[in-house]
Amino acid sequence: MTREGRLGRVERTTKETSVLVEIDLDGTGKTDIATGVGFYDHMLDQLGRHGLFDLTVKTDGDLHIDSHHTIEDTALALGAAFRQALGDKVGIYRFGNCTVPLDESLAQVTVDLSGRPYLVHTEPENMAPMIGEYDTTMTRHILESFVAQAQVALHVHVPYGRNAHHIVECQFKALARALRYASERDPRAAGILPSTKGAL
Repeated sequence: MTREGRLGRVERTTKETSVLVEIDLDGTGKTDIATGVGFYDHMLDQLGRHGLFDLTVKTDGDLHIDSHHTIEDTALALGAAFRQALGDKVGIYRFGNCTVPLDESLAQVTVDLSGRPYLVHTEPENMAPMIGEYDTTMTRHILESFVAQAQVALHVHVPYGRNAHHIVECQFKALARALRYASERDPRAAGILPSTKGAL
């Protein structure tokens, strides 16, 4: 972890899962991910690496049932850790957006670290239902869960794509960059909260 101190650490334990998430917003993209769902690990690795967040995620879930609780509870803990790491939000850019292609697929992500949770999400219909052990309908639920705890407004749009792996992965890459840009410190706004309300 770095000297900057923008760190989040959340432990969440229920009868269904045990989750630990640690995040450093001012990291270098180091990741240590283990959820038991291979493709989800791959996506969280993308989030850390492309966001330049140092990210540790350790989840032990009831995978003998299915991956739903594991994926959902990890996303909730990740959102809570991200919000904790943001702190008072003084001096950040607040808004961020990024468009990422992955071969035939394209993802457009815009985020406002507003303190108000809201999600708009669109992706191509009739995607393959599974990528390994990952249920592709869970992508939206991951974003819903993250947004609820991080308390951000997030718009994710995939106007086209054909391969399910590509469609999901470009969303995580674009999300990583948008969150990175929004959470970075603006050198022209040191000590300034980016809100006319005086609160975020």
